[in-house]
Amino acid sequence: MKLRIEDNSLRLRLSAAEVAQFTAAGRLESVVRLGPLPTDRLTYALEQVDAAEFQFSYAAGSLTVLVPAAAATAWLTTEQNGLSASVAVAENQALRILVEKDLDCRH
Repeated sequence: MKLRIEDNSLRLRLSAAEVAQFTAAGRLESVVRLGPLPTDRLTYALEQVDAAEFQFSYAAGSLTVLVPAAAATAWLTTEQNGLSASVAVAENQALRILVEKDLDCRH
């Protein structure tokens, strides 16, 4: 799973294999090692939840995008390429989230 961070936005792109894994497990996680210690890492995840809206969770070294199960199901079972939302993170500040299928071009 690819993670792109720019300004106040997060973009997650999943390969076909990762889409299949997310469909089966309801969660997908990646880790970036940043040093020699086990705590020197960034973990980022995508998870389906029973909620009406997108949510975002952040703790030291870990970020998780929480996708409503109904939206995830519609995205995973159709040709729909992406999901997007804006999540309030502070007063008058939002985090834009985009989750996409990073599938091979079909010509």
